[in-house]
Amino acid sequence: MNDFSDEELYRRMRKGDQKAFSELYERRAPSLYRYVLYSTGNPANAEEVTHEVFLQMMAPSQNFDERRGSVEAYLYGMARNLVRTQSRQTRRETALGDFGQEHILDQTLIQEESAAALHSAIRELPMRYRDAIVLCDIEERSYEEAARWMQCPVGTVRSRLSRGRALLAAKMKRFRQVARWN
Repeated sequence: MNDFSDEELYRRMRKGDQKAFSELYERRAPSLYRYVLYSTGNPANAEEVTHEVFLQMMAPSQNFDERRGSVEAYLYGMARNLVRTQSRQTRRETALGDFGQEHILDQTLIQEESAAALHSAIRELPMRYRDAIVLCDIEERSYEEAARWMQCPVGTVRSRLSRGRALLAAKMKRFRQVARWN
């Protein structure tokens, strides 16, 4: 089945072909998981959202329309919506979360602390900038791919990426200053 496009796998899956579903899941779940992980900073949430995307995709009420974009963009759109819903539900929680926080005081684990700070800083970015950073810089997707997934023009992706990088750099600069004082 490896020769089939995502769209063909989707059509076959909708007709009950379990192998098509498995192939589509194996093909798209890893990058979708990474996207959600960088968006939420929580491996359990990333796994939950990734599974929920595929469950929703199989629901009778879901109707992917190839004229509106690719299956991959459709999956990312569902994931983005689920992350936004979760974010609204947990907005009162602290912005830092628990990603690597147990290592903050251990000076021998500075790399883990920096990685946790980066993940936290990414999660603190507004969703439009976070999507651009994760898709283009972390997932190494082209501007065109990111534009399809984000459902906006390529120029918008570029400007969001530029602004997002500036915001991220400022957040990381503050982290480095705090780390020097400790």
